[in-house]
Amino acid sequence: MTYTPFFLHGETRPGRWLITCDHASNTVPPQVGGGDLGLPRPDMERHIAYDVGAYGVARHLGELLDGPVIASNFSRLVIDPNRGEDDPTLLMKIYDGSVIPANREADAAERECRLDLCYRPYHAAQAQLAARAHAVILSVHSYTRQLRGRAPRPWEVGVLYARDDRLARPLIRVLEAEGDMIVGDNEPYSGHLPGDSIDKHALPQGRPNVLIELRNDLIVDETGQRAWAERLAPLLQRALEQTGL
Repeated sequence: MTYTPFFLHGETRPGRWLITCDHASNTVPPQVGGGDLGLPRPDMERHIAYDVGAYGVARHLGELLDGPVIASNFSRLVIDPNRGEDDPTLLMKIYDGSVIPANREADAAERECRLDLCYRPYHAAQAQLAARAHAVILSVHSYTRQLRGRAPRPWEVGVLYARDDRLARPLIRVLEAEGDMIVGDNEPYSGHLPGDSIDKHALPQGRPNVLIELRNDLIVDETGQRAWAERLAPLLQRALEQTGL
């Protein structure tokens, strides 16, 4: 069976929104360590390997917003598509207390192999979709409620942005106006890394964009994923309308 580094849904949908999910999967391609990074299965099911629940939310949002969805089909521990190619965390060697054996001795040749196998095809496909007229990029992620040795994170949904907050600011206001959710403004972490997906496909081209982070305990199953997508879709549309973009 041929390995494909990304999932694509609704490629011909006419809506303005392009929904991306950089950390959709915990898949290790067979070309990488025979499909095994040397981590125990419980670690591969944790947030360190992928954004738990984010792919389901992204798929539902694509249907509700009538826009295409592109999602990675490789674990962020194989190579992180939301990093620049020169980022030192592109191949993580330790993450939230877990050492990744297959990455500990990964050399430049292995890094280049993973770039060609996974990272570059994913971004080439994303760039093609983002080039549609009047595209608005929505990047869907999730985060764990608590990292090892850290305080619990209270936010239910975070709105992340970098230099361009034209869509993020109205979205934060719209979400806060609901009155019953805890909204993070560039929380639980800052919304920008040089060379990340938004930096590649939105900022240089001036495309409207926003990144949302959902706390993964809220979207661990299909019911939660669908509920959050149904809640967010009209609010995203309302925020976009308010921008006049």
